[in-house]
Amino acid sequence: MAKRARREEGLDIELAELPAELRWREWMGRVEAVIFASPEPVGREVLARVVGRECNLDLIIDDIREELRGRPYELVAVAGGWQHRTKSGFANAIRAATGLGTGTKPLSQSDALILMCIAYFQPITRGELGQFFGKEVSRDVIGHLRALGFIAAGPRSPQPGAPYTYVTTNEFLSHFGFDTLRDLPDMEALEDAGLLSKEKLLAGEIPIGGREHDGGEEGGEDEGNLLAEP
Repeated sequence: MAKRARREEGLDIELAELPAELRWREWMGRVEAVIFASPEPVGREVLARVVGRECNLDLIIDDIREELRGRPYELVAVAGGWQHRTKSGFANAIRAATGLGTGTKPLSQSDALILMCIAYFQPITRGELGQFFGKEVSRDVIGHLRALGFIAAGPRSPQPGAPYTYVTTNEFLSHFGFDTLRDLPDMEALEDAGLLSKEKLLAGEIPIGGREHDGGEEGGEDEGNLLAEP
């Protein structure tokens, strides 16, 4: 174990021969490089492979973020890891130049409403969703959300027939910019603010961000958006 702590597959991670300041800068560079090279959020256990035992990853991340101030991209905590992302203020410029971000992962208002319910009440069965809304939730909707990678099958319910439940995924967290499910808006706070109520939920009147299937404009900047596109 001690030998592994000093070297990871030939990489000197302790850097004991370097002065403290240079050692810290090298660790910062390694952490940022690993995150930059990955298409997915990078977790703590992966980053720990390139830094020494005495390295505080949280402080490393803080220092990298400080250096990125004023840049068009930033380092964000998402889906249990860290990822480089361009700042939302540059979204229009990126779309105009590359077309990226247009027509991706479309969500209708009803899809977003069902996704929100799964996020808050998971694990939940399709039948329970139907009871909640007072009408059947089609398999097509569930299939669409699964195809987008936002939900997956959870544990079987103890109900008769042991139907599958549905839960949200890391892709859901990543797409909507949440680090963990604890980052979802607190339901009691939303009710107190008048943004959420059972009546509005059942009537489909909760303001939720997302796109319509016809490729229309994105949802507005309403502060009440619960699953607004990043």
